[in-house]
Amino acid sequence: MHRRRRTALSVSAALLVAVPLLAACGSEAHPGAAAVVGDERIPVSAVQAQVAEVRTAQERSPQAAQLIKDTGRLTRAKLYDLIVDRVVRRAADDAGVEVTRKEVQEARSVLEGQAGGADQLAAMYLQQRGVAPGQIDDVVRRDVTVNKLAAAIGATNTPEGQQKLNEAFTAAAESLDIDVNPRFGAWSDRKLELGDYKADWITQVSSEPGAAAAGA
Repeated sequence: MHRRRRTALSVSAALLVAVPLLAACGSEAHPGAAAVVGDERIPVSAVQAQVAEVRTAQERSPQAAQLIKDTGRLTRAKLYDLIVDRVVRRAADDAGVEVTRKEVQEARSVLEGQAGGADQLAAMYLQQRGVAPGQIDDVVRRDVTVNKLAAAIGATNTPEGQQKLNEAFTAAAESLDIDVNPRFGAWSDRKLELGDYKADWITQVSSEPGAAAAGA
């Protein structure tokens, strides 16, 4: 088993506890939406599609039963990720930070080398982060963005730096006026939590390429 590395935006599968897949019924204000972030709707169907993709990948694994057990809270985790993607993007935009496709590809290549190959990286992401193979580029992009943002605003890997990064994300979240379907929980801009779910995604800023090999 590959050693876990503490990095920004890491979600441990062990933190995910049983919650059933929610039916596609949005709030009265936003029918069919799991959440509205800024002017963008996140449909319940989009969340369910991500969950289904992960479950399909897990079922193909020799450790299928354990993987599924460890990610019972996958629906909320995936919605959390989709919200966080938009928060990170807004914070990066506010700081003038951009991430190119080439940077994502290079970061993924580094991670694959560290993991021992593409298949090993995919297996590690599935086990440790509840991420399907087709979702890896999105996660790598987000992690690279967090690290570039941290560098841009001078948020070093110190308590003060972490606080500075947290403030940037909180400001971005507040500006997006995030509205979550109550069936999925309530979003907190200050705590960057979805109900009682909080992924360990602002715990360490890393200067390593990719900064992603450890969390949904």
